[in-house]
Amino acid sequence: MLESPGAAAARQLACVAARAADDKKADHTLVLAVGEVLSITDYFVITSASNRRLVKTVVDAVEEAVRLELGRSPLRMEGVSEQQWVLVDYGDVVVHVFVEEIRMYYEIERLYRDVPKVAWAESEPA
Repeated sequence: MLESPGAAAARQLACVAARAADDKKADHTLVLAVGEVLSITDYFVITSASNRRLVKTVVDAVEEAVRLELGRSPLRMEGVSEQQWVLVDYGDVVVHVFVEEIRMYYEIERLYRDVPKVAWAESEPA
């Protein structure tokens, strides 16, 4: 089944965000295709950092990589001042950057364990 241009663009953004997080030493980065179970977005990028300073670094890296590679900016961001769980919302992709212990507490990926995972590390730009 062929992906629509919009779905392909969302997948690309999710992979760019995941690679940017990984480049800044974020941990346990996942890209989940949640579009079949959520009507509000197509992909979740979920990642964690060992401390609040690294959360900010990862969020900044994601925002910069997506802007430079794809020319997009977030529609909104939440949790930036607390730097424990930052949500970066691009509409079709939502990036969640957690401090590790907050991620373990909420276990957000457990809620979506049945959705497909995207192999983002292999999705290098063409």
